Amino acid sequence: MGNIILFAILGAVFYWIFSSYKRYSTEYSKEAFKNMKITKESLKNSDLGLFVALVAKVAKADGKVDALEAQLVGIMFDDIAAVFPEPEKTKDILKEIFDEQKDRVDNIESLAQTLGQAIKRDKAKQQQFIGFLIQLAFIDGKVSQSEEEVLTVIAQAFEIDPKVYHGIFDQFEKMVKNRQPQTNIEDAYKLLGVSENDDISVIKKAYRKLVKQYHPDIIKAQGKDEAYLEEATIKTQEINEAYEMIKKAKR
Repeated sequence: MGNIILFAILGAVFYWIFSSYKRYSTEYSKEAFKNMKITKESLKNSDLGLFVALVAKVAKADGKVDALEAQLVGIMFDDIAAVFPEPEKTKDILKEIFDEQKDRVDNIESLAQTLGQAIKRDKAKQQQFIGFLIQLAFIDGKVSQSEEEVLTVIAQAFEIDPKVYHGIFDQFEKMVKNRQPQTNIEDAYKLLGVSENDDISVIKKAYRKLVKQYHPDIIKAQGKDEAYLEEATIKTQEINEAYEMIKKAKR
């Protein structure tokens, strides 16, 4: 019963994040960007390029980009690049932006203010972006003080109501605390669709395929229902937890 109540609360919180996505469901699409000339400068100044820069800040806030974060960021490059002309060129430039920004701490507020001004009139989009950044911080099951400080700076620059920001943050925190960890190695193998006799390379391939399938997608989220981000976060954590359990068992 407790989980049912929790999911109902989460659904209510994410409803107002996603309820207006249909208003701009074609904004981040191939059609929208079809005439864009792909340069590093044009991507750096686009909404999604600025978002990638902020993702870099959150991912490296605790001093390192861990394996799951790196996996999710790599998939995110594919997701975003797919809506631009010249996807491979776009992906390479997004990687450059990420690598340049992840070690800089002097421009977090200015980047967030630039993106915040660009999306100032679209509260739903502001909440979408901050929701994905919070999700990234929680993906390993906890948020460090440095990650929380970066998220707070970004939320303030976006001029998001503190009650709204803390509502999203607190619901993620409750979700993570209430999720039951896997304790059974057999269930871990089953979740990844592999067997105990499979080589670790086979298991790693299955893990990467599942993470790519279930990861939160900043582009596709525009057309998803209110529970999308929460469901994707839980599933990604479960997949990663199963993989880590199997890796330890294989040593």
